[in-house]
Amino acid sequence: MKVDKHDRPEFSSLFIFNFSASPFNHHFFSHIFPDRSPSPSLSPSPFPRACDYSFGRWVWDETYPFQSYTENCPFLDPGFRCSRSGRRDEGYRKWRWQPEGCDLPRLNASELLERSRNGRIVFAGDSIGRNQWESLLCMLAHGVSNVSTIYEESGKSINKHKGFLTMRFQEYNLTVEYYRVPFLVIIGRPPRNSPSEVHAAIRVDELHWYSNQWVGADVLVFNAGHWWNLDKTVKMGYYFQEGGKLNMSMGVMEAFRRSLQTWKQWVEENLDPNRTHVFFRSYSPVHYRGGTWNEGGHCDTDEEPERDYTQLEDEPETNTFISNTIKQMDSVKHKVQFLNITYLTEFRKDGHPSKYREPGTPEDAPQDCSHWCLPGVPDTWNEFVYANLLSKGFRK
Repeated sequence: MKVDKHDRPEFSSLFIFNFSASPFNHHFFSHIFPDRSPSPSLSPSPFPRACDYSFGRWVWDETYPFQSYTENCPFLDPGFRCSRSGRRDEGYRKWRWQPEGCDLPRLNASELLERSRNGRIVFAGDSIGRNQWESLLCMLAHGVSNVSTIYEESGKSINKHKGFLTMRFQEYNLTVEYYRVPFLVIIGRPPRNSPSEVHAAIRVDELHWYSNQWVGADVLVFNAGHWWNLDKTVKMGYYFQEGGKLNMSMGVMEAFRRSLQTWKQWVEENLDPNRTHVFFRSYSPVHYRGGTWNEGGHCDTDEEPERDYTQLEDEPETNTFISNTIKQMDSVKHKVQFLNITYLTEFRKDGHPSKYREPGTPEDAPQDCSHWCLPGVPDTWNEFVYANLLSKGFRK
């Protein structure tokens, strides 16, 4: 899967209780694409049973409440407001994910806010993680009596910010935070006397210094993967460093594996398993057709989810590394879940901004087939988080 030169998405996915399955081979051809028939109303239990929400089908649903918020939500980047940028079809908002054998609870903003009172929800990762963070902000804002009581603590503008942002829900003394850390580990100056082609060092054995601010969070949602490729590393002069030494022969996937071990050690040593619920989202697929992002690739002709299974790509190797790392943590009793959204998201070629990017984007700019229109697909990812928290009796 390709990524463009901009702040492209990272992972996202969720095996709730089954880490051994692969989202692209689990009953693959038995997932028949649904007709556009109305779905029965759902009345899920407030405490859903254990379920693997990762597998199922997209169902056309005229009543689907993506309209729990609209593009008027003040916390959306202009690049995610696709209708305002000229997109005329809105059918992409009417597809509801229906898991096999169970129902996915619709996110109840008031309930989640109450459960999260005096707490912290933190997202850490690349710009696809930001996409999901903005989705949750807008979903939760729907449960607040006065949206003006939601504000960024330091007064920062939230558009295109590259550091970290802390949105406070004053009525609930809750913060929902985003930290931009595309690799999760530190990117810094290379060691002295490094070859001239080395512009920066990715320190796979040092988690980003923002990690000090994640300690004590009630919910932590990580994502990574979209930047772990040759285009974003070696071809840019970013090589890998470990133990204070540059290793120019280390492959990208090996570096990613080692960075995950660094993340794992940090979680085990710094987080209270009785308090913090940890999620690591799987890869969020991109959908460039007819070329790569910089060679005319496009997704603007797609108005429905994918029907041709031959167009679905194999499961990304990064997902395997994340899943395996989490399996290694079973014995330490941390509440770590692999949020496997890759399979369901692979179908949604229709959900990207494509050519409907933020105002002022040059006409010949590459299409955005990586990020997601909002309201849209990331709302379902947040419903996965919500369902999992309910099943664990989050803060009750």
